[in-house]
Amino acid sequence: MSAVEVRDVTVRVGEQALVDGVAFDAPVGGFTAIVGPNGAGKSTLLRAVTGIERAASGMVLLDGVDLLALPRRQRARIVALVEQDATTELPLTGRDVVRLGRSPHESLLGGGDADAASIIESALARAGATDFAERDITTLSGGERQRVMLARALAQQPRVLLLDEPTNHLDLAAQLDMTSVVRSLTDGGVTVIAAVHDLSLAAAHADAVVVVQHGRVAAHGPTLETLTPALIGDVFGVRAEWTRNPLTGRPLLAIG
Repeated sequence: MSAVEVRDVTVRVGEQALVDGVAFDAPVGGFTAIVGPNGAGKSTLLRAVTGIERAASGMVLLDGVDLLALPRRQRARIVALVEQDATTELPLTGRDVVRLGRSPHESLLGGGDADAASIIESALARAGATDFAERDITTLSGGERQRVMLARALAQQPRVLLLDEPTNHLDLAAQLDMTSVVRSLTDGGVTVIAAVHDLSLAAAHADAVVVVQHGRVAAHGPTLETLTPALIGDVFGVRAEWTRNPLTGRPLLAIG
């Protein structure tokens, strides 16, 4: 059974279609990676799935309900997005930023969220952002801000988490931490959809992939079945071969 069903989503700027009739299913409790060359429409597609980017047409279904038709606050209790370079110039602490993730769960007048404090602390810890809780967000590095923004999204307690280049700004150790967080979320039933520029990372960790080219879906399905050497050559213009990681034993996509 699919968790998220994207149906014929199109995003236009003037006469140009940045995303053109995109359709795919993201498996429940799975990690789906959206991959493609630069400018293929990955980030725009993610923003359209959340409703932040207005789609000219199409639907995004969860349990048969069109998320794009829901009021913004109601949708924010279900779907969270961590953008690639999202930040703020306001003098907020890391904890203040994470607290904003609880806004959809508060009453319209504020308050009514008795578990907020514990949820915020848990989100900070899970994202590895506890050390930045009292820091001014504007003083943090790109990787540190990335962790705070992830904690904010986790504080929303979403059923669907969208990540735009989640390993951007992160060093190698932090990238491994991020993939561990993603896997712990999917193990808990959260559906994760991420735009990923690193094809090897997507191949190593994603349960399914959506390959986007020129704003359209070139292929989608289980990772090992979909990322064939022929497809990678056609879409990315590089040679690739599946092998095994000698350290983990997991499938490894060698690119040359």
